Amino acid sequence: MFLTFALFTLSGSGQNLSNEMYDLSKIRSGVKNKRVSSFDRSGNNRDHLKDIKDGEKAVLFDVRGAGIINHIWITIAPGPADLSRNDIILRMYWDGKESPSVESPIGPFFGQGWNEQYNFSSFPLAAGPTAGTGLVSYFTMPFAEGARIEIENQSGKTITSFYYYVDYLEVKQLSKDLGRFHAWYNHELTEALPEGETEWGVTGKEGENKDGKNNYVFADIKGKGHFVGINYYVHCPSPMWYGEGDDMWYIDGEELPGMIGTGTEDFFNTSWCPKEPFYHPYYGYPRVNNDIGWLGRTHVYRFFVNDPVYFEKSLKATIEHGHNNNMTLDIGTVAYWYQSEAAMLPPAPSKELRRPKPMIRVEDIHRWRHEWRKNKGHGSKLWGNEP
Repeated sequence: MFLTFALFTLSGSGQNLSNEMYDLSKIRSGVKNKRVSSFDRSGNNRDHLKDIKDGEKAVLFDVRGAGIINHIWITIAPGPADLSRNDIILRMYWDGKESPSVESPIGPFFGQGWNEQYNFSSFPLAAGPTAGTGLVSYFTMPFAEGARIEIENQSGKTITSFYYYVDYLEVKQLSKDLGRFHAWYNHELTEALPEGETEWGVTGKEGENKDGKNNYVFADIKGKGHFVGINYYVHCPSPMWYGEGDDMWYIDGEELPGMIGTGTEDFFNTSWCPKEPFYHPYYGYPRVNNDIGWLGRTHVYRFFVNDPVYFEKSLKATIEHGHNNNMTLDIGTVAYWYQSEAAMLPPAPSKELRRPKPMIRVEDIHRWRHEWRKNKGHGSKLWGNEP
């Protein structure tokens, strides 16, 4: 869960409460708030890390002992037009591990897709204002034997200013039932079927997908824990609806998915091919395409606050790219989960693999029409919807 909830029994009533506002009223003992930030150690007003060059790393947080991070805030200059948030890599290490338990481009981690910047609001993560410049996390991140957070600049440009807070609670001993926070970014340009993009049966018969073996993978986890959220970024190069793909989950080594959904928008608690901005604490569409049909970029999120997906040994979480994986889509995701201990992540996509695809332009669509006209004999009154 995102917050460390306690169950309280009201004296004489036998009623158990699990409510964060009730929990907020409890008076605590033995808790000490601490902060690591980019404040100017000289006492002046230059409260930022300065001139982080391409290829350099910067350590934001390096603390020994036990604690619980409960708030992170970041803002960066210059803006995305000059410095891509898709190429600043965020990594987090727990309990002295050499491999990170969090590895993601900083923009997608905080709900900013591609190299773009826009407002985003959810229960554990937010960006903005102005226009997504303030990056915020309220995920609970426990550690028993130290924690380290770093960034790596892979942008090809200099980060001139990097401001941040990391707020945490210093504790003498961490409760053994608190898991370690994990987040993993994946990215794939998916492949259409040999027979083509047969979505909705427009160009051919729709096939069947029962085992999900060619699905896009957004989590591949070994260990015990629970899955708590996903940011999903899809760039569709066609006006066709991209979201017929079903989510399929394999829990604890299942050969066939034990949980199967009914469509991409259904998985994200929405319906009927939406393309309008919508914000809920647990799910929403902060960025939608404004092109023809569903051509262009869309960002969708869902956080499993009341309905985590639990696993004892492993979890493989996947989603089709179009029904039966028939569509070429550019998909990026950040998955969030907790495990009983800090664990190694799958390999991260390279800078080349995660590079945003260019937008399809009016000229491109006109060229498609030109080739279609040639295939129809170059009739001078061809409209565009002739069979």
